[in-house]
Parts: sequence; structure tokens; C-alpha cells
Amino acid sequence: MAGNAADRKDGLHIALISVHGLIRGHDLELGRDADTGGQTKYVVELARALAERPEVRRVDLVTRLVRDERVSDDYARPEEPLADNARIIRLEAGPDEYLHKEGLWDYLSCFVDNAVEYFHQSGDLPDLVHGHYADAGFVGVRLASVLGVPFVQTGHSLGRVKRRRLLARGLDRDAIEREYNITRRVEAEEEALAAADLVIASTHNEIEEQYRLYDYYRPETMAVIPPGTDLQRFHPPQNSDARERAVAAEVDRFLRAPDKPVILALSRPDERKNIATLVQAFGESPALQERANLVIVAGNRDDIRDLERGPRKVLEELLLLIDRYDLYGRVAYPKHHEADDVPAYYRLAARRRGVFVNPALTEPFGLTLIEAAASGLPVVATEDGGPQDILAHCHNGSLINPLDPEGMARALHDVLADAVGWQRLSRAGLAGVEAHYSWQAHAEKYMQRIRPLLETRERPEPLVREPGARPLFNDRAIVVDLDHALGGEGDGLEALARLLRERSNRNVSMGVVSGRRLEGALARLKQFGIPLPDVLITGMGTEIHYAPRISPDVGWVRHIDHLWNRSALERLLEEIPGIEPQPKSEQLPFKLSYFYDPERAPGRDELVRELHRHDQTVNVFVTESRYLDILPVRASKGFALRYFAHQWEIPLEHLLVLGGADVDEDMMRGKTLGVVPRERHEALAELADLERVYFARSTGAGALFEAIDHYDFFGTCDVPDGGGEASS
Repeated sequence: MAGNAADRKDGLHIALISVHGLIRGHDLELGRDADTGGQTKYVVELARALAERPEVRRVDLVTRLVRDERVSDDYARPEEPLADNARIIRLEAGPDEYLHKEGLWDYLSCFVDNAVEYFHQSGDLPDLVHGHYADAGFVGVRLASVLGVPFVQTGHSLGRVKRRRLLARGLDRDAIEREYNITRRVEAEEEALAAADLVIASTHNEIEEQYRLYDYYRPETMAVIPPGTDLQRFHPPQNSDARERAVAAEVDRFLRAPDKPVILALSRPDERKNIATLVQAFGESPALQERANLVIVAGNRDDIRDLERGPRKVLEELLLLIDRYDLYGRVAYPKHHEADDVPAYYRLAARRRGVFVNPALTEPFGLTLIEAAASGLPVVATEDGGPQDILAHCHNGSLINPLDPEGMARALHDVLADAVGWQRLSRAGLAGVEAHYSWQAHAEKYMQRIRPLLETRERPEPLVREPGARPLFNDRAIVVDLDHALGGEGDGLEALARLLRERSNRNVSMGVVSGRRLEGALARLKQFGIPLPDVLITGMGTEIHYAPRISPDVGWVRHIDHLWNRSALERLLEEIPGIEPQPKSEQLPFKLSYFYDPERAPGRDELVRELHRHDQTVNVFVTESRYLDILPVRASKGFALRYFAHQWEIPLEHLLVLGGADVDEDMMRGKTLGVVPRERHEALAELADLERVYFARSTGAGALFEAIDHYDFFGTCDVPDGGGEASS
């Protein structure tokens, strides 16, 4: 059992990130929708298993807070205990209501900002960040970078694999993009693979076949650590209990001969789960119908007509096939089940000498297979993905082609027709699960793999500020992009200069951001007649200096000096066509700058892939299709801005940022208040739908004062109702 958290003062603090789905510590709503499946169960059980380890002090499972009358109030609780030293942390990100993962992308930057703020306010920073799925990979890369800790990623399922299979089924590429937002998902997966210190996969197939499709495929950073299962919940039938009797009654009301063996299928009503082919296999095999009943547990429903399009289509097809093959009295399809009913379904099938079937078109792992095996139930499973590893360990069934109904029916019949063989498969599955798929075994392998990462981590020392360096009582800040957001409009610039001079009377700090080195930024300030601000973020975010003595922030320098190999990068970039070094005056210790010719040079993504093939993990920025900057992976304007805000204890929602180019996006996504001048609308069009980014009517510095009124910056400092764009 886990010890008391208070007894583990020197242990590890692990943050697990799982953004989407409905996650709670009890009565998991598995199968409610495509987002609330095996991953939600995986992360909860992983958190509990890690919390039992003696070297672990705390485990935080960080997810999204949901306030929605359509779902339980449980998901609106900011914290929920899982064990003495494990808890669920729920953070706000975007609207209150429950959103599916495809609709979350624009809110993930807010999730990152809230996670950073939460951990800093708690005073207990994690030693390691572990992302689960692509959206949590996006969050985890940034959270680990800001905190300066190792990053671990588990994909669970992969976008490139999904897109390939959807295309193979005849779906249109544009339709796939509209429904699944697949490009953003793949980009997040690529970024997570590039930044991860360790990628945890469930099967060898996942590493060798699925991750191989990615540009940042690095098998040396990947490890197979199969999920576990709770052997206290999933076990062979013993004395029939109340839960099993209730499940039997629910199933038997559908069946003419309820004592026959059970062919059990349990999954979400998702097309990928291939339930239709299973019903076809059963319907076209009189021998199988004579020998067994088919039980399909596919999510929960009150009325099929009220379901979303995908689940509704699956269940409508199920009913049509039952009618087509006249399977009434031979197939059970209960409408409701609770999480605690699932083990009872497995035990009922095992008691009746049945078989579990997973006919999915694609199965990254196959958690239901090890649950069935732990219950003493033989299995028949798709030959795709995870089942290959599971059956190789458990030897308790057979693999089938999920598109071959005749072969599926034959495999099911073979298991059911051989009583001696059934017993052998049942015993083999039990032994295989205990040896390979317990959560204790998973946690042990997990700790073995992360120990080397923790031993070499380079957490930066906190900045020690000079006395008086931060303006006293300031609780908000205005930050201006010097390079693109300011024009030559006299009134706006004069007003900006006046605001800088008056800032001590307004409780506001002032900052400027520039791609130039410090000397160039100071010259531009002089050109515009702008007094020295409190902070200067220069060199694309690689330098931070503070007034009045323009003192460098050495803590920031230590933080970004991570995986940075300047000399190796220079050698690699010498060989790439279409880029020429900018003058030495534009080069910095943590910034390599080039002129970029888009006609001859590789595209940004191709360039990033080439650098990563040579083990260079960096941030690459192409500005206005003319300039190329290479920075350390922990450096950017947005990272530097958030570092400054934390050091000066300024809430991100009290940061007003005037930006003007695509390289300013990461300053303006998230909790900051953004403003885009009129002449830069096109350059930052991707931010137009964000309520915390205001597209001003005014140009240059004049846009800043329009935004000050829009946000009531010196008053409530908030987004007004009606969005973030000036009305026409």
C-alpha cells in the first residue's frame, strides 16, 4: 500500500497529463463516447500504481475541468484524491462545457499556462511530466520545457495511423481533416516525439510499425511497457455474486437458450471496433449460432436517436444486421452498464465456457484482452497491433483477420467446440497476465526507465533578483513587439512613450520583445523615442535584461542551455541550400540567424526533420519567408515572456501583448491578452478565433490603446462579452 505523502518528503513528484475525456477516480464512464475509453482508465490506474512505489512522493493526474449539466458534477471538482499521495487535478481550459478532443486544440495553450501557474503556486514542482495522447503531448512539451524537467510521452493511438486507415476505407482526405483535425494532431505528435526523453509504447508493433511512420522516429528513446490490469477486480468466476447475477438477468432477457456459451464483445460503439463484421460472422454461421449466444456490450444509451452520428450509425447497423439474419433470441445487446459491471460480464462469459472477441479494425493495445484473460476467458482478436504481443505472452486464443467474417466465425467455433482446449487456454491466459500484465510489474519497469532521466536532469536555479529590480506594487504588464507591431505613427508612439514615463503611477510594468540582439533593440527604442522599459526580451527570446542597469538574467541562460549544440548546428546548416548566414552582428550564443530563400531552401518542416535526423532538437522559426532563426528547444518569445511573468509574479491574464508576426503567436496564445494592429491582421489570421486576442482597427502603437480600452486593462483587465475582434 502507498505510504502517507507526508512520509515521502524526498521522493519523486510525477505529473501525468491527460486532457480529454471524462476522468474521475470511481465509476469511470467507459464507452460513453470515443474520448472516454481505455486511456482514461489507463491513466487513473497508472497514477495509483506509481503512487504505491516507495520512491514516489506524489502523483498528480492533470486533466481538464468541466462544468456541464450534461455530465456529472464530479468533473467540476478542482481536486479529487486517488490515494494518500495521488490526486486528480482539474484545470480550466476554454469554455466550461464538455468538449471532444477534436475541439480542444485552440484551448491547450491556456491549459499549459494554468498548469504552470498551478504548480508554481503550490510550491511543489514535478520532477517529471508524462503526456498521454497527442493533446497532452502538446501540453507536456511546453510544461516540461518551462519547468526544466524530463518529458515522457505515451501516444495511446496515433494520427498518422488513423489517417492511413480512414483513407483506406475510402474516406475523403478533406472530410477526415474536418472531422478529426488530423493535421494538428500529427503536428503535436511529431513535436512530442522530437522533445521526449522517453516514449512509452504498449507493444512492439506500436514502435516498429506505427511510430516508424513519423519523421521523428527514434527507437532508441522508446520502450515497451505494457499496461497492467487490476487483478483484484478481474479474476475467474467464484461464487456467483450480486453483480454477476444482475448482469446475467440483463443478458438472459434477450435469449431463448441462455445457458449456451457466450461470445462476448465489449467496446465503444465506434466503427473502428468492427462490430458489424462480428454480427455478420455470427449471422452467416449456423454452426456458431447452434453452439453459442452473442453478447454485445457497446456503450450506454437511452435512445439511439439521441446519440452522436458515429455511435448512432454503428448501433443502427447492428440492429439492421440482427434483423437481416433473424438473430432475435440469439443476440443480447444491453442498453446500460456501469464500470463495475464489466468484470461481471467477463466472469459470466467464463462461467458459461464462452470466449471473448475483439474484432477491431485497429487495436493499439487491447486492454479488454488482458481483462478477459485475467477472468479466465479465452480470446479471439484482431491480428492488428497490440493483440499480437498479448497472445504471444498469454497463449490463450487466436488472431484473426478482422475483415474476414468466415475466418472469424471459424476461430470462435474452434475455441467453443474443444472443451479440453478451452481449459488449457483459460489457464494459460491467467498465467500470462500475472507474469506480464500486472500494474505492479508496469510500475517497476516504468521506474527502471525513468531513473536515468531523473539522475541527469538539469533543473535551473531560480533567479535571484536585484533589490528593487521589480517595480513595487506592479500587478500587470504591457509588452510590445518592436519589430513588426510598431509603425511610424506619431500619435501612437508619443502616447506609448508617455505611458512608459507614467507607468509608476499606473501599477504597470513595461516590456519590449525583439528578434534583434540587445543593441539593435535599444537602437530601435531610440529611433521611436521610447524610454527604457522595465524588461527587454531580445534575440527572439534568448536574452532577458532588466532596467535600470540592463542586467542580464543568468537564470534564463542556464535554463535554455539544454540540448544546444551550436557548433554541430552550424556544420549541418552549411550543407543546406537556400540559406546564408546573417552578419555576425545578428548572431548570438543561443541564436543562429540566416537569410532564407524559399525558392531554394527546404520548407520549415523539412528543415526541422533534417536537423532532427542528426539528433538536433531545436526551435526553428521562418519569418516573412525571408529570415530563418534556430533557437534552443526551451527558447522562444513566448517561453521568455512566461518566465519573466513568473519571476515578477505578474499573472498571465494581466499581460497585454502587442504582436505583429507569426513568430509572436506563442506570446499571444494562452492566458495572455493579445492585440494585433490593423496592418498585421493577415500575418496573424490564425489567431482570429481566439477570444483573448483583439484585432484592432488602429495601426501600430495606436492599436495598443484601443486594446487597453477593450480589455479595461487598468480596471477589470478582462475579456468583454462579445469576443476579441473589433466590430466593423
